[in-house]
Amino acid sequence: MPIPERFIEELIARSDIVEVVSEYVSLSKRSGANLFGLCPFHSEKTPSFSVAPDKQIYHCFGCGKGGNVIGFIMEIENLSFRDAVEFLARRAHMEMPEDGEDKALRGRRARILELNREAARWFYGNLSKPEGAAAVEYIRKRALAKRTVRTFGLGAAPNEWSALTDEMRRRGYTDAELVEAGLARKGKNGGAYDVFRNRLVFPVIDVRGSVVAFSGRILDDGEPKYLNTPDTPVYSKSRNLFALNLAKRSRRDMFILAEGNVDVVMLHQAGFDCAVASLGTSLTPEQARLMKNYKEKVVIAYDSDGAGQKAAQRAIGLLEPAGLQVRVLRMDGAKDPDEFIKARGPDAFQVLLDQSANHVEYRILAAKSKYDMDTDDGKLGFLREATQILSENPNRVEREVYTGRVAAMVGISKDAAAEEVNKAVKGRYFAGKRQREKQVMRVDAEIQPKGRGNPYDNPASARAEGGVIRLLMTDPELARFTDGLTGEQFTAPFLGKIYDTILRRAADHESVSPAVISAGLTPDEAAQLMQILQAPEDLSAAREILSDYIKKIRESGGAKETVQDLGRVYEAKKQTKG
Repeated sequence: MPIPERFIEELIARSDIVEVVSEYVSLSKRSGANLFGLCPFHSEKTPSFSVAPDKQIYHCFGCGKGGNVIGFIMEIENLSFRDAVEFLARRAHMEMPEDGEDKALRGRRARILELNREAARWFYGNLSKPEGAAAVEYIRKRALAKRTVRTFGLGAAPNEWSALTDEMRRRGYTDAELVEAGLARKGKNGGAYDVFRNRLVFPVIDVRGSVVAFSGRILDDGEPKYLNTPDTPVYSKSRNLFALNLAKRSRRDMFILAEGNVDVVMLHQAGFDCAVASLGTSLTPEQARLMKNYKEKVVIAYDSDGAGQKAAQRAIGLLEPAGLQVRVLRMDGAKDPDEFIKARGPDAFQVLLDQSANHVEYRILAAKSKYDMDTDDGKLGFLREATQILSENPNRVEREVYTGRVAAMVGISKDAAAEEVNKAVKGRYFAGKRQREKQVMRVDAEIQPKGRGNPYDNPASARAEGGVIRLLMTDPELARFTDGLTGEQFTAPFLGKIYDTILRRAADHESVSPAVISAGLTPDEAAQLMQILQAPEDLSAAREILSDYIKKIRESGGAKETVQDLGRVYEAKKQTKG
């Protein structure tokens, strides 16, 4: 029986590749976002073995091996796919599925959800008891209404080591279940103690109404300020958003993306019931796609400090590729939405919301703030940076609008500014095109997979086919612009299979991350895919580049006529002659 896809995804999510690889390889060198060490699969003196934490994959630039965490265990332990899955499942304390449907795992999930529900009620009940006094005082200071507390199910975690654990034991739950649910940790002496202590507790409720996790805000000056449930069999922090269960029902046509739980709660209390927040992590592509399932627009309302501005820039880079219209609030005179609303009221915040800046405008204004616009050097420096920002925007109408605004800021004609932007756009596109043409001119051997991978009969088309896969795995929304291309039209069946898998998962709004896509591949196939993914792509002209790749596939003979196509041509010719 094949192992269920959902189980594999969860196993990968719970098996951090850096932690797993570090048990075998010393990852002592960092380059950009990747970690490097000496490859365990071939002899070398200079580290060429790379691990990408963001993509959860590994790749050796020396021997070509690569893949996800399952593929690594298959190679390093010389195990079959199923044995490697079992190896990692034991490590992650997950039970292997049986009969194609993991009944045991479903039972554990149901048990954890039941435990979470009872824990949430217990936390809430503490607000009316002496042990909840500190949380009640915090609620009073933050001016949270009783209705808001009830709507969000807020609660109190007493400043005791095992208050929750003791109570849940009395209700029949085991220490192992409490640990698996993320509500307790194992003690040094074999017992268990509470994770959430001396905190205001926010239940995390998924879109189906189930309590899947908790987030706790410290009630004194301790650290960390917020503590969140780790990933469990019912919860993945990268795939959930705080208050999405409420915000998805909002009549507003947008989400307000806030930085913290209290901001979200205060926004809802003030009438802005479309607010959500990520939980204990930076925004992820999965969360961006999750928002796209319900709304078309997102307004970023992060803190106005430097860290908040950087976080907003990162969020823009995830939300826009997901197909969302992005705007950014600028809260002058206040550090966050809560402070702004308390100082000026909900009506003023609504005005701020109505006047929120398009993300392009936000980036332009952020660039302008770095230069002295009273000097020629400052104006030129700003013009150069603004030109690059505009050249990255694929929307021609937006480019034209903001080019006019930049021209006015600098004090030059719109035509002059437009000429600079157009030069930058063309330069970016043709630089990428020249790079792709150089790749095409290289000898065929360079495109061929290393090791025992599937060789390409048509290297020219294979380059383009790999490019299509690379673009779609970087931005799944591009699947809408593939112009009817199918995997059957690929000259490399192996790449066609991967392409079809990506299209299917993108249509179902499922993850197309390298770690997930490579899960069903052999080690050689996974290494071949990793080799493809190493090449960079310029997403500012993604649709044009995708079109170039598709054209190359069809010119190379990849788009073969089917029997049905030939039949239609034959009938059309008969009718013409008749």
